Amino acid sequence: MSTGFPGFPPEMFQFFRGLKRNNRRDWFQPRKHLYEQHVKEPMLELVTALNGELRKFAPQFVTEPKKAVFRIYRDTRFSADKTPYKLHAAASFWRHDAGGFYFSISLDQVEVAGGIYHPAPETMYLVRSHIAESHKELRRILANEKNRKLVGDLQGDELSRAPKGFAPQHPALDLIKKKDWILDVSLKPSLATTPKLYREILDRFRAMAPLIEYLNRPLESRKPPKVPLDARF
Repeated sequence: MSTGFPGFPPEMFQFFRGLKRNNRRDWFQPRKHLYEQHVKEPMLELVTALNGELRKFAPQFVTEPKKAVFRIYRDTRFSADKTPYKLHAAASFWRHDAGGFYFSISLDQVEVAGGIYHPAPETMYLVRSHIAESHKELRRILANEKNRKLVGDLQGDELSRAPKGFAPQHPALDLIKKKDWILDVSLKPSLATTPKLYREILDRFRAMAPLIEYLNRPLESRKPPKVPLDARF
């Protein structure tokens, strides 16, 4: 599939290598135009191309490119690391407190991910209840061999025991105990400067789409139930 997206220019990696050595404002500001030209503008172009295909299989996740692309500025308010800039470019296609798609590009990897990450307690309770009622469907989605080759197995933090309100003997306890339900793949960073990047991201978004649709189903039309205060534990 030709999209006209040629990959990121090699100057993107040059910029991030320089930023890694000089992660401070007095270095970044005189070179901000290089970030805009070699990182941000290609990111917007790539997101636009991906939106064109998302319209076909996940139209609810089409996102205006300027809203999809993350800012390069780090939030350092609660971090011991006070370096002001991120060393990667990233974008997400998602709805508030629900599942969605994500990718990032850094010197170390191209990361492609999808699912629900760190949801609010109400959302977590809804998803767990949904899994408890329909876990066979979820297992069929996760067992799809073609998709597993592209995105691997389900990941995410989990509890050591059954959460409150769920039976310790439930046959889907391994899935119910999770606090995140994500698929996350790391690809070679060298892909970023080639036309293959678009296809590699898109193929994995397609493979992740059934899981995201499943996880979001109980969040679309149902009002959150009253959640036990310790339901996330």
